[in-house]
Amino acid sequence: MEKLQFGKDQGTEFYHVLNRRIRQMLADKKKTRYANGLMIFKTILYFTLVIVFYAGIYFTGSLTLFYAFYLLAGISVLLLAFNVSHDAAHDVITRNKKLNNLLFALSFNLQGNNAYTWKRFHIESHHLYTNVHGSDIDVLMNPVFRMTRHQPLKWYHRYQYLYGPFLYLLYSLNWTLIRETLMIFGVSSRTIHFKLPATEIVKLVFLKLFYLGYMIVAPALILPFGWFPVLLAFMLNHFIVSIIFTAVLGVSHLSDIVEHPDPDPSNKLTESWAMLQMKTSVDYNVDSKFLNWVLGGFNAHTLHHLFPNICHVHYLDMVKILRDTSEEFGITYNETSYWNALRSHFRFLKKMGHAV
Repeated sequence: MEKLQFGKDQGTEFYHVLNRRIRQMLADKKKTRYANGLMIFKTILYFTLVIVFYAGIYFTGSLTLFYAFYLLAGISVLLLAFNVSHDAAHDVITRNKKLNNLLFALSFNLQGNNAYTWKRFHIESHHLYTNVHGSDIDVLMNPVFRMTRHQPLKWYHRYQYLYGPFLYLLYSLNWTLIRETLMIFGVSSRTIHFKLPATEIVKLVFLKLFYLGYMIVAPALILPFGWFPVLLAFMLNHFIVSIIFTAVLGVSHLSDIVEHPDPDPSNKLTESWAMLQMKTSVDYNVDSKFLNWVLGGFNAHTLHHLFPNICHVHYLDMVKILRDTSEEFGITYNETSYWNALRSHFRFLKKMGHAV
């Protein structure tokens, strides 16, 4: 990973003022930056939903109910990741870091993914150098898609805005079964390559086997439906999870609204860190209590990037301060409706399918 130097601009003073105002708001409301009672309820609720729906597949003789419980369990695991895994990874559910780590591991590993790999590079790479090729691990180098100017343009990329939604169906399946497995051999579709520690390789293999065991093997062996219905449910689950995941997160950074800055030859960005965050994320429907509840604040992505150390349940109180402070400093806050953000994502795909 290329370590970069940030530039100096009004973003530094902007962030200083914004941070002070948000801290004051929390103090005035007698709140901490950690979870409140609502967040504790959400955490218990989503863990409970996962357990109840998964247990439900073993207590029904109906194939229809089996599919319903199976898919609801899968969606609950995803919502658990949105609402609990993410905040726990940033140590903002509780002051107790060990408890945060436990909540993160329990919730994230249910997806069959390697918690260590994601947490380390999500914080050290994506949050620090957002949208910067070679420094942000979330910048893809998948040959099927062209998401960066640095990637060679192929003839088929001009159609990626058309075939993209169909391949998005495979996103979580690829992440769970292929992308992380290839990391064992030092192969990655990301712009950053790294070597997994031996202990993490063991954990990764164990978690993959455990995941396949509880999602496929156990239902197929215990239930009377046979292997095919279970495998079909497994695939449908990944299709649904993938569409939700990419629909929620794909529009936040992969958009023609946001910027994708390049450092100069000396690895220096013209932007300050705060200005980089303002330029590289787009928020949608940030005042929606429903989306804040369901998506764990992922629709307020700029806020999260600026304040990853504050629990998402406070975002609804923070957004007006961000709007007002941005306006005061003459800084653009990328905020729109979800549908505009989605259209922007497909415009981005179409644009990147041509030479730019």
